[in-house]
Amino acid sequence: MNSNWNGKNKAITFSFDDGVTQDIYLVELMNKYGLKCTFNINSDLLGRKGIAIRNNQRIAVYRIHSEDVKYVYEGHEVAVHTLTHPNLTMCGDDEVIYQVEKDRLQLSDILGYEIVGMAYPSGGVNNDERVARIIKNNTGVKYSRTITSNEKYDPQDNLYRFEPTVYYIDFEKMVSLGERFVELETDTPKLFYIWGHSYELDYSADFRAKLEEFFKLISNRSDIFYGTNKEVLL
Repeated sequence: MNSNWNGKNKAITFSFDDGVTQDIYLVELMNKYGLKCTFNINSDLLGRKGIAIRNNQRIAVYRIHSEDVKYVYEGHEVAVHTLTHPNLTMCGDDEVIYQVEKDRLQLSDILGYEIVGMAYPSGGVNNDERVARIIKNNTGVKYSRTITSNEKYDPQDNLYRFEPTVYYIDFEKMVSLGERFVELETDTPKLFYIWGHSYELDYSADFRAKLEEFFKLISNRSDIFYGTNKEVLL
């Protein structure tokens, strides 16, 4: 894990999946507070419309159109989420390579810079050592995030099965970890890594306001580096 954070020992980064229209609001809010995020996108699903159902609520999940990707995510990082969002542990070796590398190349073409990051798609057990080894040895991906939150800030050696600190839907836990992190004094590198999906903001009427309060808590700290996944990991 990179620890060259402009001379600072603490860093915060975000990672949001699927490339949906709610990202537009999230990007604007992050820009307001000087925060940085990596957005993980399925290039073959761009422009598609869908519905997510959770707790009997129906939420619009509309993917950003390909022609808007570069503008929407300007100033942040775009990364691989595979072409069509399969569980890679259920795919053969060649399919893993195809899903990851073609997505990486298509996104690189759309953005105009080389994509090197990734987040594993699908829920449950969505990654293993076989898949990580295939990605490392056969694609241009240099890091990949899991969905296994560890509630820690410590450096990790395995960038191809990188564990985030917390899933932002666990809001009280995220705030508690955030409060602890901003007060933390350390002589060694510590990273606070938050992940989620921006469409989940629509599951609760007050979630956007609560998220902004969290952003106020963690932002504008002179001892914290705010960067994309690539900037804090590589």
